Amino acid sequence: MGVEKDGAVLVVEDDPAVRNLVATALDVHGFSHREAASATAALAELTCANDINLVILDLGLPDRDGVEVIRALRGWSRTPVIVLSARQEDADKVGALDAGADDYLTKPFSVEELLARVRVALRRLSYDEPAATAPEVYRNGGLAIDFDAGVATRDGEEVHLTPIEYKLLVLLARNTGKVLTHNYILKEVWGQALASDLPSLRVFMATLRRKIEPDPANPVYLQTHVGIGYRMLRVE
Repeated sequence: MGVEKDGAVLVVEDDPAVRNLVATALDVHGFSHREAASATAALAELTCANDINLVILDLGLPDRDGVEVIRALRGWSRTPVIVLSARQEDADKVGALDAGADDYLTKPFSVEELLARVRVALRRLSYDEPAATAPEVYRNGGLAIDFDAGVATRDGEEVHLTPIEYKLLVLLARNTGKVLTHNYILKEVWGQALASDLPSLRVFMATLRRKIEPDPANPVYLQTHVGIGYRMLRVE
């Protein structure tokens, strides 16, 4: 099984042992890859190459923090980024996801889980292609989503969302009024329903709520059903 669109996975990791482990796992499973041991080398690869479909990124790089790499990349590209880091605090996860990371896996990690997340991220590339249909706009109170352009606005101002935040918003918007279970959301957005992905879902929902709610502490759009899932409310 090769990388979609004949592209490559860029492994950005300064620890040679971890970098070799990830590279070997990718090789064994038929994924083309490139390697970078610093933020500078990673950004050079990302700037010059046009065939990188996914980035696996360590945050603790020797020259710049990995979050800075994500922010720089998001200035011109939506290439999926899976963070692979020893940082386990929620604040670190939120910071990386807010910067534009698509997924976050902590060290020590299971190689099989990493490969599963790689496959899911690459499958999502095909979902990002806009459908050849007439423009469609969702409106709910001050919230609007232009599905054709892939842009969300609140009160006329564009809301800058990560790819996963946008997918979550679209999924909930297309099911306004319905309670979507955690498992359903994970399958639709992540492509699988692993218990280990539930904390990431909660983090993404929290960051999405901060971006679209006028008052995140008193949400009017995104309702949490504890232990069950989430629902997009209709705002008149």
